[in-house]
Formats: sequence, C-alpha cells, structure tokens
Amino acid sequence: MVRYAAYQGAPLARRIVAHRALAEALGEAGQAHRRAWHLAAASTGPDEKVAEELERVAEWADSRQAMASASAAYERAAQLTADPQVRARRLVSAAQRAADAGQDERCGALADQVPLPLADAGVAASFARARAVVELGYRRPETAARILVDSADLTGVERPDMTGSLLTDAVHAAFSAGDAALIEEIALRSPALPVLAVPAGLFGGDVPGALEAVRMLVDAPGDGVMDRLMTGIYLQLTGDHAAAREAAAGVVANCRDQGVSGWLPTALHLLVQTELSLGHHDEASARGVEALRLAECYDLAHRAAHLRAALAMPAAVRGEEERVRTLTDEALEYTRPRGVGRGTADALWARGLLELGLGRAEAALEQLETAGRAVTHPLLCLPLLPDVIEAAVRAGRPERASDAARSLKQWATVLGRTGLAASARRCQALTGPEDEAEEHFVAALALHEGGSEYERARTALLYGEWLRRLRRHIDAREQLRAALDGFERLGARPWADRARTELGAAGGETGLTAREDGPISVLSPQEREVVRLAAAGASNREIGAQLFLSPRTVGHHLYRAFPKLGVSSRTELADLLAS
Repeated sequence: MVRYAAYQGAPLARRIVAHRALAEALGEAGQAHRRAWHLAAASTGPDEKVAEELERVAEWADSRQAMASASAAYERAAQLTADPQVRARRLVSAAQRAADAGQDERCGALADQVPLPLADAGVAASFARARAVVELGYRRPETAARILVDSADLTGVERPDMTGSLLTDAVHAAFSAGDAALIEEIALRSPALPVLAVPAGLFGGDVPGALEAVRMLVDAPGDGVMDRLMTGIYLQLTGDHAAAREAAAGVVANCRDQGVSGWLPTALHLLVQTELSLGHHDEASARGVEALRLAECYDLAHRAAHLRAALAMPAAVRGEEERVRTLTDEALEYTRPRGVGRGTADALWARGLLELGLGRAEAALEQLETAGRAVTHPLLCLPLLPDVIEAAVRAGRPERASDAARSLKQWATVLGRTGLAASARRCQALTGPEDEAEEHFVAALALHEGGSEYERARTALLYGEWLRRLRRHIDAREQLRAALDGFERLGARPWADRARTELGAAGGETGLTAREDGPISVLSPQEREVVRLAAAGASNREIGAQLFLSPRTVGHHLYRAFPKLGVSSRTELADLLAS
C-alpha cells in the first residue's frame, strides 16, 4: 500500500520519466515484455510503435498459454492504436483471449468497444465468435448459434477457412438449446466436414454415415478444443460412453496443459456426463463439484446451470431429496427463461429419477415426460427413455410407455451400442408380452456384463420383482440379492431399500438387524415396502401400481402397520422413518 500511495502521489510527469528510465534499463537487460509495459505506462496518447511492442508481448504470452496476460496486452495495445481497423483487430484478439481465460464478462466488455463496421472478413468472423461466447454464456444459446451462422454466411466467400470453425461453434450452441432442427440446419451448410457430417447424418436420416464420421473424428481429432469436445459429445450422444469418457478426459487434459481455463468447466461437464452413463456416480460427483467451483469462480452462469443439473443426477440415485431440489431449482431458474433445453431436460430428468427411486411413479412420469419435451428430437432424450418407460409401467399407465419403448428399440438397433441394447431389452420385458419377458430380462443381463453396475442392478431388480410375482421365489432371490448388492456398493439407498424389501418378501435373508432396519423391523416384508412408499408421499393407488397390489390391499397393509408402529397418520409415519 505504501508503494501504491507513493506512485499515485507522484506528479504525472515524474511517473512518466520513471517509466521511461525503467524501459531503457529493461531493454538493455533484454526483458522486452517488461520494457513494453513501461513504455505503455509512459504513453499519453496513441503510439503505434509501443502498440506493436505490446502486441508482440501478447503473442509471446499467447504462445505460453497465458491467456489472461495476452488479453491484457492486446487491450492496452488497442488503447494506443489510432487506426480504427487495427484497433478493432486488437480488441477482438483481446476479447478472444479473455474468453479462453474464462473471463466471459470481460470478453463482452471488450467486444462492446470494437469500432464498427469491420472491413476485414477474418476480424469480423472472430468478432462474431466473441459475441457468441457472451450470448451463450449469459443469454440464449439459440441466438449465439444464429450469430455464428450469419457470420459464416457473410464471411464464407472471403474467408472459407473460417467457415468450419464458425459452424462447429454454432452446432455446439444449438446442442445446448436442444434444438435438433437448428442443429441439422447448421450442419447441412457444410456436411463434407466430419465434425458437421455427424449431426447432419444423425438428424437428417443417415445414421450409418454419421457413425462413420464419428470414427473419422476419433482417428483424426482436430487440433482445437472445440473439435475434440464435439467428438466426445458425439460419442456420448451415440451411446459409446467408454470412448466418450476417454475423449472427454483428453479434452480436460488439453485444457489444463494449454492453459485454456475458460473451456475447462465445459470439458469437465462432458466428463461428468460420461461417468454418469457408465454408472460411476462418485467419480461424476467429484468431477462435477470441481467443475461447478470453476464455473462459479469464472462467473460462467450458463455452464454452472448445466453442472448443477448434472450434479443432481448422482444425488437423485442416492436419494438426497433436498440436494436434488436445491440443485435443480437453481438450474431451472437459469435454463428455462433462456431456452437452454438440454440443461432443462437434465434437471427434470434428475427430479424424475429421484421420484422413481422413492417410489412415486406418477410424479416421476410427469417430470420425465416434461424433460423429454424440453428437447426437440428423440435422440436428444434417448438416455432418459428407460426411466420414462419404467415410471409409466409402475404408475399403471403402460400406454404412456409405448412411444418411448418403440423409440428406444429403434435407436438401440440403429446405433448398435451394447448398453442401449441392454436397456431396450429390459424395457421390452416391461412392455411386451408376458410370455416373452424372461427372454428379454436374461438377454439384458447378459448385455450388461462389463457395463454399468447401476443399470445391471436396475435390470436385476425388475427381473426379481417379476419372478416373485410368479412365485418363483428361489430364482427371484438370486436376482434381488444381486440387485441389493449392486445398489449398496453404489450408495443408491432408495433402490437398495426396494431391493431389500423385495428380497425379504421372496423369503431371502436381507442381513439387517432390527437396529439397522429401524422401527419398521416389526413389519412383514410387504408391509415394510407399503410403509416406505407411503412415508415417501405415494398414494394408495401409486403404491398399488408399484407393488402390483390393489389400492384396497394397500390400505389393509397400512391399517395393520400403523398400530405396530404406534402412529395414526402418514405424517407421523414419515416423521418416524426420518428419525
């Protein structure tokens, strides 16, 4: 503070003399970058020679992945530049480096200073990308995509070399909006490029061509962060989650190595999604917490909303109701008014999964169907279709599962991914003829081998429930034990509770003592499940649909259970189980 006070208290003329003396000494010492900053501090008006020296400092910082420093040097060079077009170029460069450094708000402030119109097509294209960064980061992704498409159309003749990157950025923004028609429209402008051929094929009807383009991208990934990021997104979208995880981890490493910290939360978000798809919920939570911390530090509101929705998923699996509500409320507050369809869908999916795990199938179905409507193509909501189907069946509304089951089966066949095929066979067991159910369950379990433990446990639970209804108790116990073990390893408490109750009802040993199972240890296995669902807020009708009982039978179980537990209402029941 003393140093600052001494500097600010000195007359301007004396400060200028000091800066010039320092610049001369630093020049003799070979420290050109420090010399340039002192020359700039000594300048009282435009000075192209000093501006050129500062631009060289910016290029030097850029080469060393010091994006924030490069941005500052470009900005100061622009302030010392008299020519409007040169000043514009330097300001645009400053804005781009600010975005790379995670300074989206500063990127917008710099873009607002750019003098218009721009004579150079390349600078105009870069300016459009800077504007799109701000639009995507704080406003509407659809508008960001349109800015980039318009720029590609305007500058394509003079700078065809920039068209591909502009359209790739536009596709990325359109994915965030969840607008398949816009994605296809953008991709079809340049479908010969593999990075655009993928969405052109996926949303235009040439899925084999799209999958071939994905393989080309994997074999020859682009140099830029966006090309690598889109490769991972395409792998995730088409169900190759292991390869998507590898690609996402590569983008994360690249962002760290190259100092492109502004893209790191986005790369980590993709990694979180791949971990979730593989059933690695703890890893997804750890990565997501890091990414959200970075997004909040950099004030990246758009990415933070996506990350809150993603973090709600493992919380939903673990049954952390309050955390899911908090995360999804914050995510939806941002995504809904801005048309961030993918973020909205993910937040509602997490809510639906929570309700499904807690046994509130009707509420789950409502949330999941709303999530599906937040995006505009079956492929974009493909991962949540198995949950839609299970919720509809458990809610006693199988007719609302038919479209989802048909879409899931179709895409599983076309994409040829093992994990999708397993989910499709499980859902065929739920929605198809009863005499074919076992064949589908057995096939699904075989396909799950080596895949997501969570998905395998979900299938084993449904299979075990089906076997118990047929009174094949020995076979049911085998599947329910496997489901219980899997859910407990994953910390999926609501699902483990259901598997444990079903196992007990099938005559299996659940391994719980009265102390561990709490007050409901005095109840029969069927009464325990009815009581758990009632305490979670499910109606008699919803409980009956879950357990394949009539509402009257559910009421009978509750009538017998209440005196055993010393309660007289559902409110008291919920309090008892929470204690």
